[in-house]
Amino acid sequence: EVQLVESGGGLVQAGGSLRLSCAASGFTFDDYVIGWFRQAPGKEREGVSCFSSADGSTYHADSVKGRFTISSDNAKNTVYLQMSSLKPEDTAVYYCAAVETSITTIATMPPGPDDMDYWGKGTPVTVSS
Repeated sequence: EVQLVESGGGLVQAGGSLRLSCAASGFTFDDYVIGWFRQAPGKEREGVSCFSSADGSTYHADSVKGRFTISSDNAKNTVYLQMSSLKPEDTAVYYCAAVETSITTIATMPPGPDDMDYWGKGTPVTVSS
């Protein structure tokens, strides 16, 4: 059974940094895409950053480029989202999600929420102004 457990959320002032972690277990896939999505109150869930194991490529939404970085530690089966220069509009619940796939086009055609099969329960991030 695939399990994704997020941690690292919290309250931070604008301009600050946080690192989110997603501990993954139960993966039996040869290739997969794993990433971060977020949902702010009253808004739809949106993709933030993701990583393809097939070719190591990454995707970052325009709204977070240059501020957020996705990385992974295979030895720890953990994916991280380093968030810097945080803005109040980054306030949301951040979810880790994964799907079994060998696609290598995420840089230009990132998967949307409906494309993901496995989800964590989320970790809240609040950025105060």
